[in-house]
Amino acid sequence: MTRSIDPFLTSEIPGIGGQLRTTPEDFQVEERPLYLPCGEGEHLYVKITKRGLSTPDLVRHLSSSLGIKTQAIGVAGLKDARAVTTQMVSLQGIPSDRLAGVKIDDKILELQILGRHRNRLRTGHHAGNRFRLIIRNVADHAAESVPTVLQILQACGVPNYFGPQRQGKKGDNYEIGAALLTDARRRERMNRAQRVWYLNAYQSFLFNRMLAKRIDEIDRLFVGDWAMKHANGACFLVEDAEVEQPRADRFEISPTGILFGSRVSWASGEPGQIEEAVIAEAGTTKEALVAAAKTCGFRGERRAFRVPLNELEWSLSADVLTLSFNLPPGAYATSVLRELMKAPPVDQ
Repeated sequence: MTRSIDPFLTSEIPGIGGQLRTTPEDFQVEERPLYLPCGEGEHLYVKITKRGLSTPDLVRHLSSSLGIKTQAIGVAGLKDARAVTTQMVSLQGIPSDRLAGVKIDDKILELQILGRHRNRLRTGHHAGNRFRLIIRNVADHAAESVPTVLQILQACGVPNYFGPQRQGKKGDNYEIGAALLTDARRRERMNRAQRVWYLNAYQSFLFNRMLAKRIDEIDRLFVGDWAMKHANGACFLVEDAEVEQPRADRFEISPTGILFGSRVSWASGEPGQIEEAVIAEAGTTKEALVAAAKTCGFRGERRAFRVPLNELEWSLSADVLTLSFNLPPGAYATSVLRELMKAPPVDQ
């Protein structure tokens, strides 16, 4: 398996280049809550705005400041350290007055008590993220390229690639995940969280390859596709593509790629041939992946090849582009940035 640059949806439009995250304030993320606390229960929900602090670091900081175990702290999503981010956190068994132990400083910028709830906040319990991003030193042709790229992304959808974060600094997490499928001794030396992380990286690698092969048709359905309903995430088998295509045109549904597992359904027809071609190029088979998934204990799922770009706002002043938009859970802002910049986003 070799690494390659994932193809662009807007490959014919020149990239604007530029620098990202000159300061953390250039990359702002606000997590959109899926629900608010009901007003009673043992879990205290708070909204925290932090700067230069990853979510795992925040959890450890709260654990130390409040004198509670990290297992008593719930979060819905992971946020990057090189940013200013806002997210909801649940704290089990903590009275409100204990929050005085959390110091407001250059890392923890703001803390707001939202109320109590019966359940712990869990991974995925959010409605997506609102991004406000600044790209500096963009090319002179940005005034022409930016609106054209954004129009295509709004019409066709944002390619739902997994971001480079999944593959680690060296970009080879997927290779470790592939090895774990057949190396029981290596799996046994890892805890479950580590195993799942590397196996997810391999799933992500294969999904990105499948998306790459369909990049020019991410808004088109074929017989044999498993289409996802954006309203609730449910999937169904496409038996008549012509009948279903108008729903895709309205962005109600989208084609999906497989994140392999022991229970998830594979596509058939032409989409199924693409899935099988990708795993063949990776040196494996459906049967081998399903068997390994059973051994490693994960079911798999399907992921949409595209996501909507909602509530888009942008402005260009001299060589500075400011962007604001919403993305659903699991989608990466880098998928928007790479289409504009035509290069891996460069951090200052």
